[in-house]
Amino acid sequence: MVIRNISEAKAELSALIAMVQQGDEVILAKSGKPVAKIVPYGGIAQRRVPGSMVGEIWIAPDFDELPDDMAEAFGMLEPGK
Repeated sequence: MVIRNISEAKAELSALIAMVQQGDEVILAKSGKPVAKIVPYGGIAQRRVPGSMVGEIWIAPDFDELPDDMAEAFGMLEPGK
């Protein structure tokens, strides 16, 4: 792991990028405190496809129904009913 203050990093950015390409972790610091990390670019994340889990997820028919004591606690029923 390599730690550089921002002012140092400005002067040696190309060298820091080369270190990252070789697998080193580079931390940028401001006043001695870490604020950022330079990491290798992993490419664009795979795009999500809506409905890709159709048939794999099941929701119970009574999912939205609360037991009476919970409904009462949330003010959805009058106390004692």
